[in-house]
Amino acid sequence: MNKVKKEKRMFAYKSILCATDFSQNCSQAFKRAAELARAYGAKLTLMHVVEYFPEQRSNEWIEREGEDPKDFEQRKAQEGLDKLAGQVDIDVDQEIRFTNQSAKHEIIRYADEHGIDLIVVASHGQHGILPEVGSTTHALTYRAPCDVLVVRATE
Repeated sequence: MNKVKKEKRMFAYKSILCATDFSQNCSQAFKRAAELARAYGAKLTLMHVVEYFPEQRSNEWIEREGEDPKDFEQRKAQEGLDKLAGQVDIDVDQEIRFTNQSAKHEIIRYADEHGIDLIVVASHGQHGILPEVGSTTHALTYRAPCDVLVVRATE
């Protein structure tokens, strides 16, 4: 009986998406995503999703008088993405998405529509009160159309 030898191949990621809410944990996840993108020669996209519910925003997100709320959100998000992207030495595409749905839904949709083959996220972001996996991260591990790397938060 001939044994068929299974060939082991390492999958080379070509398109990596890192979702961020600008928390410290997400910053660590982005640095890991950049390392992977550099190692694989992959395209790296950094994404922030604005779940547009102004009544749930903290004081730092309240728009300046006279500024359109969406313009304010766009400006603040772009500043955050620029700051993160400036911390690595590779090209980073930046994506800001506004949605009336959850961030997890928008991340999954974007990954599916753009052929993303790896999503990198922090174990939990700004809203993670308990040291468990956040709800967005949890949902992505079950519903994403590709691999998901969860970067554990370090203290």
